[in-house]
Amino acid sequence: MKPLPTLRQLHYLVAVVDRCHFGKAAEACLVSQSTLSAGIQELENLLGAPLLERTRRTVLPTPLGREIADRARTVLKGAEELVDMARSVEDPMSGPLHLGVIPTIGPFLIPRVMPALRDSFPKLKLFLREDQTARLLDRLESGELDAAILALPYPSGDVESIDIAEDRFSVVCTPEHRLSDVTTPRPSDVALDDLLLLEDGHCLRDHALAACSMEGARQSAAFQGTSLHTLVQMVANGLGVTLLPQMALDSGILRGLDVVVRPLGGERPFRRIGLVWRRTSGRKETFRQLAAALKTEMSRDSGPQAPANGDASVRTAA
Repeated sequence: MKPLPTLRQLHYLVAVVDRCHFGKAAEACLVSQSTLSAGIQELENLLGAPLLERTRRTVLPTPLGREIADRARTVLKGAEELVDMARSVEDPMSGPLHLGVIPTIGPFLIPRVMPALRDSFPKLKLFLREDQTARLLDRLESGELDAAILALPYPSGDVESIDIAEDRFSVVCTPEHRLSDVTTPRPSDVALDDLLLLEDGHCLRDHALAACSMEGARQSAAFQGTSLHTLVQMVANGLGVTLLPQMALDSGILRGLDVVVRPLGGERPFRRIGLVWRRTSGRKETFRQLAAALKTEMSRDSGPQAPANGDASVRTAA
């Protein structure tokens, strides 16, 4: 049997390739710089080829080193999933879980559900990462995240998902705006040149346009906010109208502002909230139980409603 690299050696190599710095890589691996350097030297000796170009000031991967690091990430992710699978058999709701959440969900959902999750799963250690959808999915694919709470639909790659809520949109405007007199504005009532949206990169922008049947006009909105808090301030100052999801309204985002809220009409005036994870993950039971708990908490009071058909089945996207 031919000698094989160890997982530790591969881990060291990936750390250096990602950071192009021995000291930072050693710190990330929780070892001394000499230990990390020795491990990579052993790997190079084993493979019979240089993997890094070293100078006094910089370190760069060779073409072979970069390719091996790319493949090593897959090997390391698979090894981690083997460990996760074994641990989940004993207690699926224990241990660390790295969970991503998008900015238009995190600030409104996390404070609401965390107390219940801590009470229900005291052995589960949640580490939260807030970022835009595309970057969360990249981190999910690389193994940095175990799962993510996203607004759907979104091109998600090779993942599985469970819908946990439907988050309805409402129109927000000033009392003087023409839509303040409409009980349930239709998508056609929301003029595009009057609609304030988040900047590109936020999936809520696309979902809001889809709810108004304006998918083909994504670049036409004149004003683009960096957050929902920015948008509501712009609305309060008479610069236009916006669409807000119910969970943001429930959080009190409009408190102290002189604005009017009207539920949006139409066939699908909502976004789907779902929990997604890698299809190859060994912690599927963990995610099913977490999704069930989130669904229960999100359906309480006046917040986002559980899917109308009650369907909590797993969806696979490829």
